[in-house]
Amino acid sequence: MAGWLDRPVLNVLQTGLDASSLRQQVLSNNVANIDTPNFKRSDVNFQLALGAALGEESPVLQMKQTSPKHLSSISAEIDALGIVTDRTTSLRNDGNNVDIDREMANVAENGLYYNSLTRAISSQLGLMRMVLKG
Repeated sequence: MAGWLDRPVLNVLQTGLDASSLRQQVLSNNVANIDTPNFKRSDVNFQLALGAALGEESPVLQMKQTSPKHLSSISAEIDALGIVTDRTTSLRNDGNNVDIDREMANVAENGLYYNSLTRAISSQLGLMRMVLKG
């Protein structure tokens, strides 16, 4: 019966909210820099961000390169927060690789994810409130 009262559940949900908030900031930065020459879009890798927040080391799988013609295994830069910067593409002549349609779809997806997490937290708190009232 104590399984649904475990505090780690709320901690994981809070970590998800933090990652979603970080992603919103990164996506907003992409949209704000849509006309900046040589700007490269970024996104948040949720698995890396969640793993880092939970104190887990995420294994990085390296691709085997048997020929110099093979692509390198690192096609993007990843920082400690799980923010991935794509420096390999350019959509326009000015070197910018931000696609407004893609960014707005990602913003909508992130909003849905954030809302589902807030509903899950609300549900967990409702269960706790019900137990406390007896």
